[in-house]
Amino acid sequence: MAVAKKAIKAMQAMMSADQARRARGAAEREILRIRLGELRARQGVKQSEMQAFTQTAVSKLEKRRDMKLSTLIAHLQGIGMGLEIRVYRKGAKRAGNKEILLRV
Repeated sequence: MAVAKKAIKAMQAMMSADQARRARGAAEREILRIRLGELRARQGVKQSEMQAFTQTAVSKLEKRRDMKLSTLIAHLQGIGMGLEIRVYRKGAKRAGNKEILLRV
């Protein structure tokens, strides 16, 4: 893991601040895509078993880079999960300064 962190830092050093910001955003979207599929699989739900979506729609949804919050909520409800969104003040030194914005 330390080797990967060093490699990432080296790549970031060669990027402009804007390029690094875009790369982080792309990585976060990819992580979300992977997590959605893994979460569904851990719940023991196949793509074809999702009630609110067709199998094709689930496949496309799990590959999307961006989606509406209502679509994410429907997907999570389809696998028996809820969603909680927490907000925090940027730059806050204490992790306790969080508030729940939405819980469904």
